Amino acid sequence: MFLDTAPANVLTVNATFFIELAAFLVMLAVLWRYAYPAIEQAAESRQRAIAEALEGAEKARAEAEERLQQAEKRLDDARAQAQEVIAGAAKSGDQLREELREKGEEEYRRQVGKAVKDIEAARQQAVQSVRNEVAEIVVTVTEKVIGDVVDVAAHRKLIDKAIREVGVGQER
Repeated sequence: MFLDTAPANVLTVNATFFIELAAFLVMLAVLWRYAYPAIEQAAESRQRAIAEALEGAEKARAEAEERLQQAEKRLDDARAQAQEVIAGAAKSGDQLREELREKGEEEYRRQVGKAVKDIEAARQQAVQSVRNEVAEIVVTVTEKVIGDVVDVAAHRKLIDKAIREVGVGQER
C-alpha cells in the first residue's frame, strides 16, 4: 500500500477510504457522545460565570455610584453646616461687638456723669470754702476796724446776703 506507485488522485475510492470514513464516523460519534457534552457544559458554566461577573460588576458600579452620591450629599450638608457656623460666628461677633460698644458708651456716660457730679461737688465745696474764708476775713477785718467782737451768726447772715446779691456762687 505505501509502496504503491500509482498516481494519487484527489479522491480514490477503495477499501482504505471506507475504513477511514468509518473511523472518522466512530470518532465523531465518540466525541459527540462523550467530549461534546463536557465541552458544552464547560462553555455554559464559563458563560454563566462571565454573566454573573458582569452582573456583579454592574451591581458594584451601581453601589459605588450610590455611595458617591451619598458622600457628595454629606459633603454638601457639611459645607452648609460650615456656612451656618461661620454665619453664626459672624453674627455672634457682630452682637458681641455691638454689646461691647453699648457697654463702652454706657461706661462713658457713667464716667462723664460721675465726673460732672464730682466737678459740681468740688465747685460747691470751693464756693462754700470761699464763702467761709470771706466770712472769716470780713469778721476779722470788722473786729479790727470796729474793735468789738461782732455776733458771728448775724454777721454770717449779712455776708451770705451780700454774696447772693453780688451773684457769686449762683448756678449758671
